[in-house]
Amino acid sequence: MKNIYITDLDHTFLRSDLSVSDYTKKIWNSYENDAILGIATARTYKKTAQFLEGISVSAPMILLDGALIATMDKKIIDTKFVDKETGDAIIDEGVKLGIYPFVLSLVDNELNEAFSYSTTLNGYQSEIIKRYSNDNHTHEFKSLRAMENNFKIVYMADEDILIELEKNIKALFGEELKYILAPEAYMGCHFLTILHKDADKAHGIQSVSEAAGFDLNKLTVFGDNYNDIGMFELANSAVAVANAQEGVKEKADIVLPHTNDEDGVARYLEALKNG
Repeated sequence: MKNIYITDLDHTFLRSDLSVSDYTKKIWNSYENDAILGIATARTYKKTAQFLEGISVSAPMILLDGALIATMDKKIIDTKFVDKETGDAIIDEGVKLGIYPFVLSLVDNELNEAFSYSTTLNGYQSEIIKRYSNDNHTHEFKSLRAMENNFKIVYMADEDILIELEKNIKALFGEELKYILAPEAYMGCHFLTILHKDADKAHGIQSVSEAAGFDLNKLTVFGDNYNDIGMFELANSAVAVANAQEGVKEKADIVLPHTNDEDGVARYLEALKNG
């Protein structure tokens, strides 16, 4: 049975400028005939497909932190949604603290997505929106509301306010939802991501293993942040890049000497091939 390699994207497989080096493409693609290759990311389908142009992906992709499992040719394997009523309640809790989220939703079964946000943005969010200036799936609202099928609701702010917000939302919904509070590696703020309770990379790995028929004992995963820990715990081999969060390194079987900007994943894979 083939080995399986599944990698996170941001700060792991992608460089900090969101590119994939020619070297990484060459090494990764050299495994396409001998291994099952996949990704697990917080990114949407659209962005992931753009970033991975020319990259071999043979397993269904774990997208939006596990809220969506889909193939590169847009076949939907699984979805985990936050419903509109819950989404609106989450937005309202943020309003009480003067902050508004990004809401990522599914528009249709063709994997058209909506990235919704309020006209009221903090500085961190404004920087993110600049990156999406040419995307046609972004929608600005004076009165932000959730859609029917929401993949995730994401707040960006200083850690202390997000800790308070998480506490308030947990008081309403408890363990009915999943909460991921993590630092943003380069912007000096934190994210609070709120998802369906089973929307995570660990559940995504299980769905992909069933769809692709692979053995978890043959699985190696690569990551850098706290949303990768679930798949670290499932994999036979969990590999953290050198720039990973310290708490993530503690959960890894292997910590690489190279960062994402130094092609850490590809260097590891090349070393495996060379014995």
